[in-house]
Amino acid sequence: MRTALLQSSGRPGSVTENLKVLDEAAGRAAAAGAGLLIAPELFLTGYAIGDDTGRLAEPADGDSADTVGWIASRHGVAVVYGYPERSGARVFNSAQLVAADGTRLANYRKTHLFGSFERDHFTPGGRPVVQAELNGLRIGLTICYDVEFPENVRAHALAGTDLLVVPTALMHPFQFVAQSLVPVRAFENQMYVAYVNRVGREGEFEFVGLSTLAGPDGIAHVRAGRGEELVLGDADPARLAASRQANPYLQDRRPGLYGSLV
Repeated sequence: MRTALLQSSGRPGSVTENLKVLDEAAGRAAAAGAGLLIAPELFLTGYAIGDDTGRLAEPADGDSADTVGWIASRHGVAVVYGYPERSGARVFNSAQLVAADGTRLANYRKTHLFGSFERDHFTPGGRPVVQAELNGLRIGLTICYDVEFPENVRAHALAGTDLLVVPTALMHPFQFVAQSLVPVRAFENQMYVAYVNRVGREGEFEFVGLSTLAGPDGIAHVRAGRGEELVLGDADPARLAASRQANPYLQDRRPGLYGSLV
């Protein structure tokens, strides 16, 4: 499946403008033959917007979700986007997958919050593995810091995730996560990992770009630079199956030895 990575910070603080950016990117992605467009963490609102996070938060089935569904169906491309999700009095750092016909397929709440900024504004999610079937692949959702915990990604591998989608807000000086850690996660868990970052300065943070689609061979098959870009790569089920056949990591595990890890 051709996968489009939207490396952009959009227009922080403006949901309306960010939906316009998403619509334009969906058109370009569809024209390039993509079946899936992925936007970064908290793309709908912006990341470093302080108390506006709560003000702009919406339920998973809110107005913006309806608009993203319309964008997806208008262009015929599935979309993953990050947003602050309101559920009662709580706000989660969430990512939602919308099918090409506009149907909401999966919603994930970030389980590992990074730093005081996130802990001050969000409630951590409690479900590490969220998946949906899309175009012959099992799509898994996680967000940014979550992928840095090997337990999270291994749980996806054991649940059969083929393509792990990671909207992110990776900041300086942690470039090594995009450059080194993400391809290793893809290799050790025998999956594709789409890691889609913000760019530029936002409040106190400097986002470093470097979005990538890494394959089960541990290679970054596409890599963005440091500016706003739409990059495309392929998650190939046949290549994935062949790699899993050749790589024995998951088959050679000895879970009985790992009890001390928890």
